[in-house]
Amino acid sequence: MHIDRGLFKAVEDQLKGKEVVILLGPRQVGKSYILKWLKKRIEKDNITTTFFDLENLETLLKFNQSDQAVFKLLTSSGRFVFIDEFHYLKNASKLFKAVYDSNSRVKILASGSSSIEIHKHLKESLAGRRYLVKVVPLTIHELENKLGSKAQDYYLRFGGLPGVLNKGNEQDRMNHLQELIQAYLIKDIKGLLKEENVRAFNMLLYLLAQSQGSLVSVENLSREIGLTARSVQKYIDIMQHTFVLGVLSSFSRNLGNELKKSKKYYLYDVGIRNALIKDFRGLAKREDKGSILESAVYLSLTSNLMPNEDIKFWRTRDGKEVDFVLIRDRQPIPIEVKSNLVRMTVPNGLEAFLRKYPNVAKAYVVNNSVEGEIKHQKTKVQFIHWSQCTRNIIK
Repeated sequence: MHIDRGLFKAVEDQLKGKEVVILLGPRQVGKSYILKWLKKRIEKDNITTTFFDLENLETLLKFNQSDQAVFKLLTSSGRFVFIDEFHYLKNASKLFKAVYDSNSRVKILASGSSSIEIHKHLKESLAGRRYLVKVVPLTIHELENKLGSKAQDYYLRFGGLPGVLNKGNEQDRMNHLQELIQAYLIKDIKGLLKEENVRAFNMLLYLLAQSQGSLVSVENLSREIGLTARSVQKYIDIMQHTFVLGVLSSFSRNLGNELKKSKKYYLYDVGIRNALIKDFRGLAKREDKGSILESAVYLSLTSNLMPNEDIKFWRTRDGKEVDFVLIRDRQPIPIEVKSNLVRMTVPNGLEAFLRKYPNVAKAYVVNNSVEGEIKHQKTKVQFIHWSQCTRNIIK
């Protein structure tokens, strides 16, 4: 099932340059599909290409040679060389640099699911020679283009992984999501941990899914799992480096106060989160509907953050909180998510934020039912549906 994505044009525009194009993201978000789609587009102009899937053992063995032999393979495989799951390739960035610096006209486009090894070399070897593309699950708008009015319910239950959408019925979708979690634990995690710690890692993954959107401290997690705080932090770092977990820190004008023990954690896909806690009911039947909507908004906001943007949360010691603070050019835009809203009323946490930061020009209350705009002192407060909460709307 083909779905037009904004990423297609962004990557296609990079074909004209010499830089190595690297697609990074978790498993099953469509990286391989994008590479194969580009390959077909290029071949229509009778340009030679080669596609290497390094999860295929036979293909990987071709790269089990000296660097000189692999370099020769890369530079003799066509004008465009596609390498899927390139993190399996030893000395990948060194080889990519050699191809870039050579007199050949070969352009490399590669994808990777694990950045633990990737980031050790990308900055050192490929600085100025690569173009990075973050690939995320399908957005609600991309799903709406395919599913129409059914997209919102589908997204909040099964998320935005393209492979799940291709499954024929709900049972197959649930099974596929469970299989993806097992594949992640076996392929990406097992090799990074001692065998006896995989179970603890699995438990941590479940706890983070259960508490998604809530403030969580590493110390509390370590007590619940029975590991040291250092081990828990290591596991969280692994989840970040394999693109399955986003971490939010707190917002404050005093930069020294932004780093605090409690943080907020979000998994990269709503469907994966539902699979971990084993609950695929629709929004109306869920006790955690606030967490689901908050997760959807987080994924929308972070799907395409610009270099001048960051996202945090805000909370006071007495418990007043704003779910998200989008920072654009160092200016805060508070965003509060409410699952049960019947009229345009400024929530208490947002009101407290606006008292502390009275010069904020605009704030947002994201919800499931109320739309409109009111003025709160100097600030315009806009009420929007969760499906409309994108960085293009938040201005």
